[in-house]
Amino acid sequence: MAASRGAFSSRLGFIMAAAGSAVGLGNIWGFPTQTASNGGAAFVLVYLVLAFCLAYPAFMAELLIGRYGQANAVTSLQKISRNIFHKRFAFVVGFGGIICAALILSFYGILAGWMMSYAVEPFTRIIGMESTADWVITQSLPRNLLFCALFMFLTIFIIRRGVEEGIEKWSKRLMPVLIFLLLGLISYVMTLKGAREGVSAYLNPDISRVLEPDLLISALGQAFFSLSLGTSVMVIYGSYISKKENLVTLGAQVTLIDVSIAFLAGLLIIPSMYVAQAQGVAIFAEDGSLISGSSLVFTVLPSLFNSMGDIGLYVALAFFILMSVAALTSSISMLEGPVSYAVERHNMERKKVTTYIGIGIFILSAIIIANISFMLDFVAILATQYGQPIIAMLCCVFVGWIWFRNDILTELKQGNDMVEHSLFWKIWPWYTKFVCPTAIAIVFWHSL
Repeated sequence: MAASRGAFSSRLGFIMAAAGSAVGLGNIWGFPTQTASNGGAAFVLVYLVLAFCLAYPAFMAELLIGRYGQANAVTSLQKISRNIFHKRFAFVVGFGGIICAALILSFYGILAGWMMSYAVEPFTRIIGMESTADWVITQSLPRNLLFCALFMFLTIFIIRRGVEEGIEKWSKRLMPVLIFLLLGLISYVMTLKGAREGVSAYLNPDISRVLEPDLLISALGQAFFSLSLGTSVMVIYGSYISKKENLVTLGAQVTLIDVSIAFLAGLLIIPSMYVAQAQGVAIFAEDGSLISGSSLVFTVLPSLFNSMGDIGLYVALAFFILMSVAALTSSISMLEGPVSYAVERHNMERKKVTTYIGIGIFILSAIIIANISFMLDFVAILATQYGQPIIAMLCCVFVGWIWFRNDILTELKQGNDMVEHSLFWKIWPWYTKFVCPTAIAIVFWHSL
């Protein structure tokens, strides 16, 4: 069955695919904007702590479930189940993750479409198509539908090709491009006036803010969103990993890459804001906080690029290509979750079901676009700040309370004979059983 359903051909293939899923707009856009609106470096500090103390253990739980089950999220969870109640609970958790992935992709496609339109804008100006350039960056129903449809087409195209020829091949191509563009842009921004002040704002935390409820829930949501937890994605990616691989090492590597790129994205965006301020662009809102959200990426940064003269067109082109690539590496993983479920549970042909599900999610995106003033934020908050952590918490409950400890150890030992004597095995099982679910629940209670 593993051969017919596909698998990653190499360790690098999985790392690039999983890191690609983790590294998306959640890192390049979401993390810096969350940082800007939640006290700068205080948010960075809390995010780093939560990413390693809560997100990584939950990430490992999802990978283990997937590799053990060698199937989609629902089937993998049900293979762990010991009675009919567990199987029903498994369906709720697994299918809940699939719904969560579809909801995220529905609003993600809209944001990614905006990124693509802003990548087209400097290119059309360079070749002298000024009226087209103005149209692609003006909010309108036709423009939003066109670019969302284009982005969904690219996502569907990759997923139709399967695991090795689709997800793995394109992740290996896109991730190096993303990292190269990110490092190049950081190097350039650091040469500009105002960048040093931005670095200071980014790296000097206000410790008094680290226990603020809004900051905690935002940092937790960001950590889970950026690692694609609670969406069935890492369960299905785990099912494509060879039994010979060391899951503990792989999980740590992906988490480290994800957190590093989020940190680097902040090192690009926050100093860029202060560079923009040095060039006369307003970066603070009326209440004195740094501008964040869509205003940051689609107002402050374009103003910065415009102030650079002709070179600004090329910097803008590189920046928004970076954003578009980051979005695509994540969207392919979100579509794979629902597709793998339909293919395996209902015996449907991959290419056909990928197209149907992709079109269905695009229709949901179109509904959000038609009611964008309230639906976009509503769906985003529902899926990322509530849906993902809850589903990830329930996966931890599954691993900690339902799955037999000896079976977990046997699964881990397939890629690492000495794992039983490692620090990971001495800490992770009880940590996943008690600390992760309790900590996530406390953060939610605190936020409410």
